[in-house]
Amino acid sequence: MKNIDIIGVPSTFGQRKLGVNLGPDAIRYAGLQDRLENIGLNVSDRGNIDVPTIDLKKFNSEQEGLRNYDEIVQVSNTLSDKVDQTISNNSFPLVIGGDHSIAVGSISGISKHYSNLGVIWYDAHGDLNIPDESPSGNIHGMPLRILLGEGPSELVNLNDFQPKLKPENVVLIGMRDLDKGERHYIKEQNIKTYTMADIDKLGIESVINESVQYLKNRNVDGLHLSLDVDALDPTETPGTGTRVLGGLSYRESHFALELLHESKMITSMDLVEVNPLIDLHNNTAEQAVSLLGTFFGETLL
Repeated sequence: MKNIDIIGVPSTFGQRKLGVNLGPDAIRYAGLQDRLENIGLNVSDRGNIDVPTIDLKKFNSEQEGLRNYDEIVQVSNTLSDKVDQTISNNSFPLVIGGDHSIAVGSISGISKHYSNLGVIWYDAHGDLNIPDESPSGNIHGMPLRILLGEGPSELVNLNDFQPKLKPENVVLIGMRDLDKGERHYIKEQNIKTYTMADIDKLGIESVINESVQYLKNRNVDGLHLSLDVDALDPTETPGTGTRVLGGLSYRESHFALELLHESKMITSMDLVEVNPLIDLHNNTAEQAVSLLGTFFGETLL
């Protein structure tokens, strides 16, 4: 494993609930750096990127028909540059959020370094909306579609190229809440998708192994893991803003990340949507740290 750079993104602009901006520090407080260093990894915490100050009078205001659009453009540009620098320095970027809109910035910076980047989107939601079809105007429901080349122009064209990803290089895992436009787009583009029903039928081991083999067959030259903690069931992982019952278990997710570690294919990662303000005793951040420990190679014996 390369050196690991922890990059915090305390952004809450992609959705309507305050508190997810505190996620990076909640994850740090839960012992992230010590956990990874105890595995024997070389870890550098690069701190939090600069994000705009939250103005409660303007928070959730619509700009270009989207909520907090200007702030998200600024965050995305800053994060893209930071991640680009990390990869240029031969380090593994571990981006901790923050809401899922931050993936626009992280993957835009990452994709500069790969010609055929793959993505595993481990989430309850597809995040494939476009502004005209979005029920909420929340950009955290749009990042994957933006990265695939559709959506607000400043975000789509970040770093002066688009698309950042190809639909055939994307695998969705854990889907259980998709909007009508997202369902149509997934079918139209034939995006590899595992719903919770699929996971129930096949088991998480088969789902991960099939996903890895599928992306190998696509000859991806890098593979980004985007993990939204709302992929997990909220009865176990309550500290997240868009809860949907019937999700992946904590144990299933550990096994999934263990298998992804063994694949040796993941070249970058973001972990998003930890919200300590609606959590219980920082349990969700602690679970996130434990999951990251497993992903980076921690074992019981």
